[in-house]
Amino acid sequence: MSHETAIFAGGCFWCTEAVFDQLDGVHAVESGYIGGTVDNPSYKQVCDGRTGHAEAVKIEFDPARISYAELLDIFFHTHDPTQLNRQGNDVGTQYRSAVFPLNPEQRREAEAAKERAQADWDGAIVTTIEPLSRWWPAEDYHQEYFERVGTQNPYCQVVVAPKLKKFLQQYAAKLKKAAA
Repeated sequence: MSHETAIFAGGCFWCTEAVFDQLDGVHAVESGYIGGTVDNPSYKQVCDGRTGHAEAVKIEFDPARISYAELLDIFFHTHDPTQLNRQGNDVGTQYRSAVFPLNPEQRREAEAAKERAQADWDGAIVTTIEPLSRWWPAEDYHQEYFERVGTQNPYCQVVVAPKLKKFLQQYAAKLKKAAA
């Protein structure tokens, strides 16, 4: 079984992880930090907005079951790529919309997906396609956050749950349980 990796930043990583965890062909989703200048940053450092890192997810997937292009299309439709350095009330460069291609082919696919997605948005897409840099896993308590504590966390109920509900309806045919 072949695995490939995708790295996306689409605002709060709790939201992004909750979406991609549900997809058939996705084996693992890890929340973390990328694109900054500080080694092994903490959540507090990243939230302060001075490290240059984005909250992001690293997705391990089987390209025979879901393509990188499909992941990109889902990425562009499950957050607002027209908001610069923010998603809703989460504001700062750590919440920027960005793709971190792992190779030239992924870069070409990211540019094509950004162009495809533009037709679905009234405003200009501000998602950046950034050079790959060192990946830093987020602290353990951030991993699978929505799955573990989403029902008890007010932020998750107000922000993550509605986004996930919309995603589950729109992409029902792509979900893990739909493939079983």
